[in-house]
Amino acid sequence: MTLIDLVCKLISFKSISPSDDGSIKYLSDILKKKKFACKNLNFGSRKKKTFTKNHFAFLKRGDGPHICFACHVDVVPPGNINDWSNNPFKAIVKKGKVFGRGACDMKGAIAAYILAVNQFLEQTKTFKGTISFIITSDEEGKADFGTKKVIEWLKKKKINIDFCIVGEPTNPKNVGEVAKIGRRGSINCQLTVSGKQGHVAYPENAKNPIPFLIKYLEILNQPLDKGNEHFQPSNLEITSIDTGNPVDNLIPQTVSSKFNIRFNNIFDSKSLKKKIKSRLDSVGKNYSIKFYISGEPFLKTSIKYNKLLKDTVHEVTGRNLKMNTSGGTSDARFISKICPVIEFGSVGKTMHQVDENAKIKDLEILSKVYFKFLQKVYQ
Repeated sequence: MTLIDLVCKLISFKSISPSDDGSIKYLSDILKKKKFACKNLNFGSRKKKTFTKNHFAFLKRGDGPHICFACHVDVVPPGNINDWSNNPFKAIVKKGKVFGRGACDMKGAIAAYILAVNQFLEQTKTFKGTISFIITSDEEGKADFGTKKVIEWLKKKKINIDFCIVGEPTNPKNVGEVAKIGRRGSINCQLTVSGKQGHVAYPENAKNPIPFLIKYLEILNQPLDKGNEHFQPSNLEITSIDTGNPVDNLIPQTVSSKFNIRFNNIFDSKSLKKKIKSRLDSVGKNYSIKFYISGEPFLKTSIKYNKLLKDTVHEVTGRNLKMNTSGGTSDARFISKICPVIEFGSVGKTMHQVDENAKIKDLEILSKVYFKFLQKVYQ
């Protein structure tokens, strides 16, 4: 099977998060033929609609480095299918690109993984070490029963990994531009400010909560920090303001605002929540706030393996790989709990978009990088 055949096959699985639609079994069957030991790791509840299929596959040949490739088969919904040029789950190839949901995020990288490992095993009959795969179908959602649970299982089994590559689409334009060595944390907040309902013509008998909300948001919008060597400054973005007020002549009882903070490793979620509450308390007490933490900031790198990857990228592409912590969250935040981890995949320009696509040449380059990286590790 060629790389493009495998990409197209993976796209054909309608694996909208948290469903895998049979794609994990398909990958498991491929790996079993290569003598990988495969373990199904299913978590969550069917009743609560949180049931998630996960997989851990490994091939051990003596003592040596354990390199893991981590990936997710789940994808975001396609939206209005009529907006697509073709069926998002029936890949088409045209003008050197493969089109379909998941082409760049991240089924293209999965195909590149599989082909690279297959080539390595065919050309390297004896190597000392372990190659493994973490495969999940719960990355694009809340991610409570995917890689997070697999990592807990690996800890219990005392399975040690030396280095992990996550194939998220990290490159802006060309493969070999950017890898992620860490990520900012993410916290979603809902702030509710209370007042007293009343008629707009008699404001003296009411207490409008909206001016209070403005004051709260003004102080929250002040800079949180200046960033550091590896991270940009933490950033707060207001995403919603709502009173639920259907009429024009009513002063509302409450007003709510939602905002997200992407925060660097100057904070953890606990210290950040404390800072937020301190700022709010300096304005007033007529508020309540709810927090949902979707990820802590992390930076866990390997000088040795990062250099090997950087050298490999330069050898294959001629580019000097930049390593930074920009962007959103990924499953690397869970993997960082047990080993150094880096994100490096295809070009992410069209991820989550209508007519998502990946250049075939880019995926071939990516697979070559993974292959040569393994060669350098086990030479």
